[in-house]
Amino acid sequence: MSFEFHQLSDALAVAPQLQLQDIQAAADAGFKSVIINRPDFELEPHQPTSEAMIAAAQQAGLAVRYQPVVSGAITMENVQEFKQLLTELPTPILAYCRSGGRCSNLFQYAQQN
Repeated sequence: MSFEFHQLSDALAVAPQLQLQDIQAAADAGFKSVIINRPDFELEPHQPTSEAMIAAAQQAGLAVRYQPVVSGAITMENVQEFKQLLTELPTPILAYCRSGGRCSNLFQYAQQN
């Protein structure tokens, strides 16, 4: 597999920044959905845009949602939206951000609220 991910539950895994080719690899690995938690152009001008990643996910047959969350500034609204996505999207879900930490935090907070 060309990308690394960390399984948090049967329904959710998190990963650091994915590249376009990782989307098909995620589908091949059995993921059904992708959540993009990294805002476009966050520190790295060469990270793939959410628009490009959404197109790649759709082409790979994955459900996809763009939920940009600012690093170090997770709000209760972010947590509630993430929790809702976990119930709406087909599982298993792969969520990614810069390092995977933000997605992990969103999941932990969603379990508590």
